[in-house]
Amino acid sequence: MNTEEAKGRIEFLTAELNKHNTLYYVKSAPIISDYDFDQLLKELEQLEKDFPQFADTNSPTKRVGGDITDKFEKIKHKYPMLSLSNTYSREEIVEWEERVHKGIGDTALEYCLELKYDGVAISLSYENGKFVRGVTRGDGEVGEDITANTRTIRAIPLSLQGNYPASFEIRGEVFMPKKVFAALNEQRAEEGEELYANPRNTTSGTLKNQDSALVAARKLDCFLYSVYGENLPFDNHYDSILHCADWGFKSPHPELRYIEKTNSVEGIMAFIEYWNVARHELPFETDGVVIKVNNYNHQEELGMTAKSPRWAIAYKFKAETACTRLNKITYQVGRTGAITPVANLQAVVLAGTTVKRASLHNADQIAKLDIREGDFVFVEKGGEIIPKVTGVDFDKREKVVIDAGEHIYISACPECGTALIRKEGEAQHYCPNEEGCPPQIKGRMEHFISRKAMNIDGMGTETIAGLWQKGMLHNVADIYDLRKESLVGLEFTVSDEFGENPKKRSMQEKSVNNLIQGIEASKQVEFARVLFAIGIRFVGETVAKKLAKHYKNIDNLAAATLEELVQVDEIGEKIAQSIVQWFSVEANRVIVERLKTAGLTLSIDESALAPVGDLFAGKTFVVSGVFTHFSRDGIKQSIESNGGKISGSISKKTDYVVAGDKMGPEKKKKAEDLGVPVISEEEYLKMLQA
Repeated sequence: MNTEEAKGRIEFLTAELNKHNTLYYVKSAPIISDYDFDQLLKELEQLEKDFPQFADTNSPTKRVGGDITDKFEKIKHKYPMLSLSNTYSREEIVEWEERVHKGIGDTALEYCLELKYDGVAISLSYENGKFVRGVTRGDGEVGEDITANTRTIRAIPLSLQGNYPASFEIRGEVFMPKKVFAALNEQRAEEGEELYANPRNTTSGTLKNQDSALVAARKLDCFLYSVYGENLPFDNHYDSILHCADWGFKSPHPELRYIEKTNSVEGIMAFIEYWNVARHELPFETDGVVIKVNNYNHQEELGMTAKSPRWAIAYKFKAETACTRLNKITYQVGRTGAITPVANLQAVVLAGTTVKRASLHNADQIAKLDIREGDFVFVEKGGEIIPKVTGVDFDKREKVVIDAGEHIYISACPECGTALIRKEGEAQHYCPNEEGCPPQIKGRMEHFISRKAMNIDGMGTETIAGLWQKGMLHNVADIYDLRKESLVGLEFTVSDEFGENPKKRSMQEKSVNNLIQGIEASKQVEFARVLFAIGIRFVGETVAKKLAKHYKNIDNLAAATLEELVQVDEIGEKIAQSIVQWFSVEANRVIVERLKTAGLTLSIDESALAPVGDLFAGKTFVVSGVFTHFSRDGIKQSIESNGGKISGSISKKTDYVVAGDKMGPEKKKKAEDLGVPVISEEEYLKMLQA
């Protein structure tokens, strides 16, 4: 076969295999046998081996995997992947709908209803009909590039068909079908391996595996649920999802009621009630229903909070419950010193997972439910990772339990023996021994290295525990004093979070190299995440970003008074007191200085934040619609670079509304009612050139 013939045959086989792949995995309508498909695939593999110059990055042969990835690159999402607020009752849905109507006005609304797939969120990018990148959700702003693994998921098209946009992103949920999960555990049982807990966790671990061939063997699936891009050919969510099927994506099926439209709470509840029963017959796991305002203009009008869109909400199905014996109550100490009582249970299967322990929350909850060792208790597992005890089956309470009397909550720390404290208005007891209580010391370091904080590759909870045990780590600053020569060959014993299942571990040269590289890379982590990582109580991710943006560096924050802190947006007195208290401790100030010396990012580069000009200084803009010369993000960036501010909603404080094509009529009317000037894209360009 000559070069031209090989090229033509490769192109033919690629198109043919892509067609059959879509028919089998997306449309569930195969027209050839598995054997015939495999023969075509083998022929293509051989031709690509013989003529590698014609092998396509998105060839069907990539579906079988084989790429080995040493590290997943961090990718910033162009469009943030926000989480949804949860609701559990009709009353909460009614309240949400009332808030939506308050934000929109008297306009009639339509809602799109979808199943909430219990999997792992992913963002897929396409350019000119070709798949270019797959990225995990991560923290919503930055995810990890798992493109090689994503290519192995046959429900995700590598080349599109039909009239698709030139460039766009599509979001979806990757999951492991129930049958695939059952077969995987069956195989592991035969091989004497520990069984996997549930499909979702197994899917998550699979997607992060460094061997794409293993990912391919796991037979993951994917449903798509949202499209992002400029000038998309639809104006509502429902049509966009169905339209994606024309491009080759696996979209939810209206005929199977996976997706539906309604204009009432009654319609929403009918969909929920149907799937609350029918979900058990689905070939995949689902834990609820997602409700979205259908019209894109209405979505834009409603906007978003820092964490979730106002135009969407998730209804979570009631958690599964089981009854089992509570053998013993033990206590765990968290990184903040909070004491959590734990129910050690007679093993019971709940929501596909074997449960041996559950949370008892606090002393008040134990007293309220009158929970005692030896009781038969009801255990529930809903959205939480850790199951919780919700009640006692008093009909099964035995005489020995009655005679023992009420459970007495501990008064001293189970780890260091320090007398516990309980602050007024708080439910939990605390161990105040911050500098001497082992779980608190290790917990702060575990938080520091975690994914959403410093994200130090090569360092996990076991490594922290081992190095603390060997006296090499006492606080987070010690991490940056670690050296390769003192780590290679180091041996220690670690146990699980309950002090059980001890095992020996030895640090080898390869893992030590990864650890040292991870520590060095963490010095580039932005200031807001470092601030979150150091573990000031009540300073979560969002608060850390607010503080970093306001104070610009750690020294300014450390010098701030209580009165100054409460003036910062979203910083209340409780948070302010915690910040002042943290910086008042000399040991904490020493840690900050050591982190500075180590080279961590403890300030914001103000030059990167400075506007190019001050043309719009003091002016507030609202941007709405689709534009010709700018993308929506581009016009916002233009305003900010010239000193202006962007707002998501129109108010009396708004100076201008920049209106593009398809701007919502409600937003335009609101601007007119308030007397806010509405300008076109052309008028905005003239302002720039003035």
